[in-house]
Amino acid sequence: MQGRPLLGSSLMMIKRHAAVVAPMAGLLLGFLDFVWIKYLPSPLGDLGNSLATWAVAAFLLTYLHRWHLPAGIAAAIVCLVVAVPSYYLAAALIQNDDWSNLYNTTALMWMGFGVVAGVVFGGGGVLARTSGMLRLSALALPAAVLFAEGVVHLRRITDANYEASEQWAYASLVFVLGLLITLLISRTWRDRLLALAWSVPLTAGGWLLLTLASFR
Repeated sequence: MQGRPLLGSSLMMIKRHAAVVAPMAGLLLGFLDFVWIKYLPSPLGDLGNSLATWAVAAFLLTYLHRWHLPAGIAAAIVCLVVAVPSYYLAAALIQNDDWSNLYNTTALMWMGFGVVAGVVFGGGGVLARTSGMLRLSALALPAAVLFAEGVVHLRRITDANYEASEQWAYASLVFVLGLLITLLISRTWRDRLLALAWSVPLTAGGWLLLTLASFR
């Protein structure tokens, strides 16, 4: 009889923990993201303008915490949604951008993308540390989104609107980061190899979605 109250109490603590961590993480992600873009040179600075960077942040948030799937997804969504006005807040404070950017149509659009990314990558972060059949494909998500963004930049090399050397440099950077994060979050070499194998179709799907969303 005492087990159920204890279990309920533990679940409430987990949910409260997520409710505190997620908005704080969002505030830090958005603010530091702007600082990163403003003060670091290319190609490192370009990571701040990256959809993939925010998606990986949502994944790592839930992967590093022992939240259940609903709490993890909710936390990732809150983190990414809060990060958007936090980014524009930093821009307003640091370089006197318009304060209306915190709530204009563009900000609302990015919050919408944050909801979608929070569901996919927040859920992926939870599944990646379970023993279920989706674990390996979930482990592949960070690499896949980075690789997909790398493909987008590689395809820009022949576009006269972009500097070819900059596109090469950024694509190389995100490919290396994709390999590195897979190495770090996977426990065995078998998991790493299988996660990278899973990343191939997921990269193709990610690139297609980015293209359909006009990120090309």
